[in-house]
Amino acid sequence: MSVRPNVIRQSLDAMRKQAAGVEKPLLEAGTSTSKHRVAFRHEGKLLEPIAGQFLMDFSEREKVVTSTPVPRNEPTPRDHEVTAWFARGIALEEDPNTQSEAIAAYQKVIDLAPTHAAAHINLGTLFYNRQEFGLAERHYRHAIEADPRYALAYFDLGNVLDETGRVQEAVQTYKTALQLAPTYADAHYNLALAFEKIREPRKALKHWQAYIKLDTSGPWSVHARSQIKRILQADGLKLVYKRS
Repeated sequence: MSVRPNVIRQSLDAMRKQAAGVEKPLLEAGTSTSKHRVAFRHEGKLLEPIAGQFLMDFSEREKVVTSTPVPRNEPTPRDHEVTAWFARGIALEEDPNTQSEAIAAYQKVIDLAPTHAAAHINLGTLFYNRQEFGLAERHYRHAIEADPRYALAYFDLGNVLDETGRVQEAVQTYKTALQLAPTYADAHYNLALAFEKIREPRKALKHWQAYIKLDTSGPWSVHARSQIKRILQADGLKLVYKRS
């Protein structure tokens, strides 16, 4: 792809939440990318769904305004082939019976474009779901090498590290994801869980509180609120918390 897509799966999920009724953002809402962001044109406005922010848009091509201009070269036949294989991988992922074919499609993307971060991410997730954690970790790390500002890659790597018992490493990785995307609700949630595992409830508290500000009514918000209540009561922090 001529412009590398970032945080694709997270952006798609966020767009579905931001725009009621939009089930397939890639088809139903126009897309625009810069080096590190994905935005969607919906109802005449350009929306960056993860942060929930509308973006300034001065160009006829509706590109996201960035401090560093992103060169837009004409796609080559190879670019078109990469795009086609990547789209095929996404389509195959939807069916549990075609996961192996999806892996093959993403591998074809990487054969053609070894630094295609999104393909590495999606491959890593397929392997993660198979509990092939070593392969998942390898592809997440490749995604980070390809794009060090890919918040989703750090988040997914943190999940692998947590799953394989390297919780302290997972904590640092989730923190990096949040440095890149401070409103990344799932990263706050998983970082809070990680702090709970290493018995640092006060640090967990901060991220439970951040999570419920970002997810005010979802089922995971209910759990986060119960954790906040438990920590405050168990640690004698309730009065201090009220005063602050």
